[in-house]
Amino acid sequence: MYGARRPAEPLGAQDNSLSQHPPVPVKSAFAVPVWRTIAVGTFANSFALLRALDGAGCSIGGLAEEILARPAFTVGTRKTNVELFAVSAAELGLQTGTARLADIYARAQQLGFGLAAAEVAPQLRLQFLDQPMGEFLIGMEPIKTWKGEPVILTVANGGAGLVLIGRDGSADAEIPVASRFLFVRSNEAALAKAARGVDETAALGHR
Repeated sequence: MYGARRPAEPLGAQDNSLSQHPPVPVKSAFAVPVWRTIAVGTFANSFALLRALDGAGCSIGGLAEEILARPAFTVGTRKTNVELFAVSAAELGLQTGTARLADIYARAQQLGFGLAAAEVAPQLRLQFLDQPMGEFLIGMEPIKTWKGEPVILTVANGGAGLVLIGRDGSADAEIPVASRFLFVRSNEAALAKAARGVDETAALGHR
């Protein structure tokens, strides 16, 4: 099931709330309520995670499947709860229709958000089976495909079912500002990285 590639749809296309109601700018990550808490570090490896997604009836796009098979994609070595915060690029203060991914990440980090571990995306897909129509981009460090293309992951319900897909994760990728990202708080990101027990330098060498 998870071998078929699914194209990424324009984010925010199914959510008109931002156009109906002007976004309230976020002043600080610590003023944003927790959107959802999920568990990570519950699988021995990425292949077990893929099998669980397949068993749950979740579709996986070709890019997402490739990213989960890359050496740079790691799973936690122990179970940890992760608090996620959902904000749009517009709520981060970017109001120009689209914004570069690098600018979105830079603004988020200025406000105290941190990038989530890549494992968050498939784990959220498994633990969010009642997702309404809409999409969430995972605020994560891009992982490169075998061809060297940077990819970030998206948890989506586009109306045809629950999917995990990849999309352009290059610094210059233009993202609609209505798109919603899932971040952690910056101090929690550092703790999560330590808990994974992964030598980040070695992991980067495999990207």
